[in-house]
Amino acid sequence: MIYMSGERLHPHHVRAATFDRRWRGLDPSQVDTLLVQVADEMDRLHRELVTANTEAERIRQALRQWQSRHAGCRHPALNPAGGR
Repeated sequence: MIYMSGERLHPHHVRAATFDRRWRGLDPSQVDTLLVQVADEMDRLHRELVTANTEAERIRQALRQWQSRHAGCRHPALNPAGGR
């Protein structure tokens, strides 16, 4: 197996994984099929993560812009000198 401790597991690691063949062991074609499915799922999840991180950054930037535009705004009920 090529996965090393401390390194993130990526789809290409799963696709390149090999196993020792034994007389009485797992069916190699079933193992290969599962590895392809796992790698495809990892690809999908990675794309979703990139999309979510991009969206989160867009929202953070929009919030910063909103805060900058409204930095001097005060609601009268929250301002002790504002007429209460």
